[in-house]
Amino acid sequence: MVNLVILRHGESEANRDNIFTGWSDVPLTDRGVYQAHQAGKKIAQTNLQFTHVHTSMLQRAIKTADIVLGECHQDWLPQTKSWRLNERHYGALRGQNKAAVKQQVGEAQVQEWRRSFKTVPPLLTCLRQDRRYDSFGPHIEPRGESLEMAYDRLMPYWTDCVAPRLLDGHNQLIVAHGSTLRALIKFLDGVSDANISQVEVANGVPICYTFDEHLTVVKKTKIQ
Repeated sequence: MVNLVILRHGESEANRDNIFTGWSDVPLTDRGVYQAHQAGKKIAQTNLQFTHVHTSMLQRAIKTADIVLGECHQDWLPQTKSWRLNERHYGALRGQNKAAVKQQVGEAQVQEWRRSFKTVPPLLTCLRQDRRYDSFGPHIEPRGESLEMAYDRLMPYWTDCVAPRLLDGHNQLIVAHGSTLRALIKFLDGVSDANISQVEVANGVPICYTFDEHLTVVKKTKIQ
């Protein structure tokens, strides 16, 4: 048996302020820092030993991962930071207050943008190049994404970087974002396109998947 723990970052300033975020790089709140410490303590109590940590290129996930590793006394573990684990890109909605957008276009439209699998939000007309993505070549950052598009960019990372380590019997930790973890849960749990709208991932709550030698899920538990 081998284990994968997935964790959504602690509360960010955008979570607190009800703002569409996506690839915007916002910090944790004090509450988010506390949630990260609590998550780390809960994981430490399981005595799980990881060999690698995977996170996004956004500080709210990176800081959460660092705090968790400190609480687990596994600070020394190698980490991979990948744009493929970044939050779903909310396009032109980025930076806007969700309640204000709801007043403009209605609750049904906002829910469609946020929760559906295939609907793409309004696209940004232009992008400002962020140097953190320079080494990956041009056009890495999208102008907006559906959850399906985020799923499609995430899965090569699972196939190339996470699954092989699990198959070799090495426990893994992924610290990422609500939408990209929903996409991964869709794959791991076999959730349909229609039912993925009902899947929620809370800030700072570790979820542990236990796999057999064929990477079939044999158990899924929240680490309380």
